[in-house]
Amino acid sequence: MDTTGPSGVFAREVDEIGRAVEVGFAGGRVISVSFPETAPSDATADHDLLDRIEAYLGGERDAFDDVATGLTVPTDRRAVLEALETIPYGEEVSVSRLTRLAALDADDPEDLELVTGALRENPIPILFPDHRVQGGPYATPGDVRETLRRVEGL
Repeated sequence: MDTTGPSGVFAREVDEIGRAVEVGFAGGRVISVSFPETAPSDATADHDLLDRIEAYLGGERDAFDDVATGLTVPTDRRAVLEALETIPYGEEVSVSRLTRLAALDADDPEDLELVTGALRENPIPILFPDHRVQGGPYATPGDVRETLRRVEGL
């Protein structure tokens, strides 16, 4: 997907989740996804990625693997989120499995805290699908996470 274009915030109300989806872009890369109760009045509602996310929430399968992202997180958390990105649509993993996928030790409390911190602070839910992790924690709000899990048959 070509996300080159203006940087800024794009948002719209999405019926499937009963709230808005807001996407932040910088330099043609997605830097944030959030789910405010309503779309900010100064956000533009017209964007291809919002169309795709809305279709996805409506049940259309999409891996979003062609969407350029710009993670602004520490390197160790980046490794966790990049491991999370490899979990396929319709599949889920435990926190300990995600820890191992990120080349960390699932028996090390510090590594587990790193993973749970990365999940909790995930700046780009859906594209880095924290809803596919059993037992969280999650950056995605509970009601949105339930919809995402239902859509993917989890």
